[in-house]
Amino acid sequence: MGLSDKVVVVTGGSRGLGREMVLAFAAAGADVVIASRKFDACARLAKRVADAHGRRALPVACNVSEWAQCDALVEASYAEFGRVDVLVNNAGVSPLYPSLDQVSEALFDKVVGVNLKGPFRLSALIGARMAAADGGAIINISSLEAVRPEPLAVPYAAAKAGLNALTLGLAQTYGPAVRVNTIQCGPFATDISSAWSEELRAEMGRHTAAGRVGQPHEIVGAALYFADAEASGYCSGATLALDGGWK
Repeated sequence: MGLSDKVVVVTGGSRGLGREMVLAFAAAGADVVIASRKFDACARLAKRVADAHGRRALPVACNVSEWAQCDALVEASYAEFGRVDVLVNNAGVSPLYPSLDQVSEALFDKVVGVNLKGPFRLSALIGARMAAADGGAIINISSLEAVRPEPLAVPYAAAKAGLNALTLGLAQTYGPAVRVNTIQCGPFATDISSAWSEELRAEMGRHTAAGRVGQPHEIVGAALYFADAEASGYCSGATLALDGGWK
């Protein structure tokens, strides 16, 4: 892949799908900025990146729902590396709630803040710099919920639908220099899925043509494709369904 010596920022990068993408980008020759709310987790992964792949890795504590922290993440990334070639808006949250009428304003604001507000701010700041420099790629990590919302994830679904729309708008705003695409994920067996019962896991698998839920490493191919200008140079504003053929 054409990622040697590129700089990639991954939010929600210390665990789950984000962690898999960080390791894959580093293995492909990129330096990485690992951002999440927990600095220690970012620092541990940064050390693994350096030890295993010999790449530079900057850990940054960042709650993307706060614009000031988004701004600080951008400044830290450019101060360390001088540029950003790829931004992956991966951070996400979907708290459970008993019923829609019991969703608090704080919960709603948190869900929208992490899943939509943060990606908007980071993409606006980094996208503008990419467009003024040598271009780049923005990859938004969305969800099947954006198009098939379930009763216990309505605020999350609405935020992810907004993220899908953001992809289209950003592609037009910052193209042709910046390519902006979405990976729309179905169920993946990340650490969050440890709370799933075996019955729920099996039921999710029955909803897919693949007959199972995804494994975290299976996001890597799509992420590398969208990040590499040689591989996906004519692809912008696209949404790739990575859901095992949900039916």
